[in-house]
Amino acid sequence: MWAFALLASVFSSLTFGATVPYPPSAIITSITFDMATLKTLAPGSDNWVITWADNDHQYTSWGDGGGFGGDNTDGRVSMGVGRIEGTKDAYQGYNVWGGKNPENPAQFSGKSYGILSIGADLYMWRCGNGSDGTAFAIQDLYKSTNHGATWTYTGVKFEPADFSGNSGFYAITFCQFGKAYAGARDNYVYMYAPENKTDVWDVQAPGEIALMRVHKDSMNLKAAYRFFTGFNGNTPAWSTDPDQRTPVFSDPANGVMRTSVSYNPGIGRYLLITQQVSRLKSADGHIGIYDAPEPWGPWTTVLFDNAWDVGTNRKLQNESKTVYWNFSNKWLSQDGKDFVLVYTGDGEDNWGTVQGSFTVSTTRIRKPSQTPAFLFDVFPNPFNPAIKITLNNYEFQITRFARKARRAKYELKIFNIRGELIKDLTQDIRNSIIWDASAQPSGVYLVVVRDRERIETKQIFLSK
Repeated sequence: MWAFALLASVFSSLTFGATVPYPPSAIITSITFDMATLKTLAPGSDNWVITWADNDHQYTSWGDGGGFGGDNTDGRVSMGVGRIEGTKDAYQGYNVWGGKNPENPAQFSGKSYGILSIGADLYMWRCGNGSDGTAFAIQDLYKSTNHGATWTYTGVKFEPADFSGNSGFYAITFCQFGKAYAGARDNYVYMYAPENKTDVWDVQAPGEIALMRVHKDSMNLKAAYRFFTGFNGNTPAWSTDPDQRTPVFSDPANGVMRTSVSYNPGIGRYLLITQQVSRLKSADGHIGIYDAPEPWGPWTTVLFDNAWDVGTNRKLQNESKTVYWNFSNKWLSQDGKDFVLVYTGDGEDNWGTVQGSFTVSTTRIRKPSQTPAFLFDVFPNPFNPAIKITLNNYEFQITRFARKARRAKYELKIFNIRGELIKDLTQDIRNSIIWDASAQPSGVYLVVVRDRERIETKQIFLSK
């Protein structure tokens, strides 16, 4: 019996429509939100990106309002920073920097979709200098050494002049790990940013998200930033040249906008949340939640739905627009199954939290000592027009009958980014296979391999 029997339809019906961008998750099989736990504060203020700091408090940033205790006009600032103290069931918010009755005044305007605690320091990306078109023109990084009381410009900035032949990216967000960045996968800070395709403040299609990283001790050095460019075999490749970047997440049909990413250590998955289709209710605004084993993927789908249809009794969103969603890593359960979503909701301009849970597959992959780390490798990647797919645990047997039996343990199929089957290579399986994509357009494709115990997906990039 296949280990992931609950996803047996992945191979036979992955053409599940143009709406779902990636195959369903084999690890997180469902997600639920307990809307009875919804708590809202700070009417008139939106965004609410969050991080977990060394003092065990959480820090957040809001836009266009008075923050905690304020409203749309009372204490209104373009951008403020707040502190959250307490547990998921009993917490309180305080205005650290800007807002109504703040502990410290705000120093500058803008919006932020990325705030991160590293040790005793906070870092914050600013997206633009107000509620205007500068959101696509300015992405600059600030640092606080006093838990948000004051902020200093680091000198790191990305603007149109840094890019050639493209419009760059915007709304940079940090990948969140544990308290003060404890539990990070390595010494690098990982950052994601949607690509600007249209200069329109809404979900943009085709949707692409860039990935960059920098050593945590070099946050203030722009020259130290590296951009994800694809893979050398199974190894992620990086470049100092932002024009060499390759999207780590793509959805040509539904697009993307503001994004959050966090690592759930209990489940062992990276979780990406983004606005899709539109940010507006009137235009079928969607929420997309995806998981992956690594910061660069491969991504699978946890949830893709109209944000106004999610939830029972009360819905996740109930006003005219969506703004931002992220998971609080402080408020995760130890096993990672119970979470708190921090977001702009259920209204369109307020702090909101709602508790929820993941249903996680009970089927586990064999220990690494019993099986290769990867079912297969691909090379080169990006490629044009042919790519070699090598099965890591494939062995030909001497007899024809045994060869057929061994071959039957695998399925190998290639899909486009919309989930449409492009090529079934199952009948051609051998130790290595060459797929010639001469007839296919440039873009992102998914190689999906299944054996009797697991299913594995890799993104490949055809660049003509």
